[in-house]
Amino acid sequence: MKRFSLFLLLAAALPAAAQTHRAVQGLQAWPEIQAELALKNGDYLLLAVRGQRDLNTPDYSFDNRRLGFDEQRYTLGYEHFWDDKWSLSGTLRLQATGPRELVLVPELLLRHRSAVGPLTFGQRLSLERTLPNNAGYVGGPGPDGQTFARLRVDLEKNLPFGSGSLALRPRLSYEAATHLRFKKDPNAGEERTINFTSLRAEVGLRLSPHVDLTPWFAYQTNYFLTLPQYDVNGNQISGGKLNLVTPVLGLEARFTLFQGPAAAAQRQLPTQH
Repeated sequence: MKRFSLFLLLAAALPAAAQTHRAVQGLQAWPEIQAELALKNGDYLLLAVRGQRDLNTPDYSFDNRRLGFDEQRYTLGYEHFWDDKWSLSGTLRLQATGPRELVLVPELLLRHRSAVGPLTFGQRLSLERTLPNNAGYVGGPGPDGQTFARLRVDLEKNLPFGSGSLALRPRLSYEAATHLRFKKDPNAGEERTINFTSLRAEVGLRLSPHVDLTPWFAYQTNYFLTLPQYDVNGNQISGGKLNLVTPVLGLEARFTLFQGPAAAAQRQLPTQH
């Protein structure tokens, strides 16, 4: 898995090196509330609700937002641990981006975490499938779902304070995603090898075994191929490769319940599930 991680991360760097155009969007805010249940057998059940909002967009009463967010996400997940390093998880995510825009996203992920000196090194490999229910209206995502493979690597350090449960959890992560096409559509346009990357830095604060607060900041990039435009002499003047960068400011609040005293002593899930 480490060799695969290195290969995909090297591939993710290629679009940035060969980019033609780069555009930066306005800052987005992603607040999220998570409820986590630690089970007696060492597994975890996770429920999360997240809002996404473009801070540069005015909030008018007629802009179809719900609760003031451009998008809302609801995630239910279950994670099973084989041992101290390996775990397997399944999640089901519902994305609501408008009154008629709902997307269901099942995901299966494999996670590996191990010590590298004083740090914890994590790898997360997943497959997800988007299942839109709104393909019938103009501007919808299309009649078929899409499959993505995602790889995330991260480094984390737990810094306890005193003899209590207060601790800081600084962490740096990098994620890359690619669109998997199992059957080539002759009418589909060309795509970049890597479609999305995210570089995220955070400093989590563990207030108690039951409460974690994690502010974070990320640069997220979507990689596109746009139609080229040419002048009368045949020289390309626009179009081609486009890297669309979005800075994101987030805050995650996680509340953990334990199914018995033994569950409180087990391993913790990473701050970014």
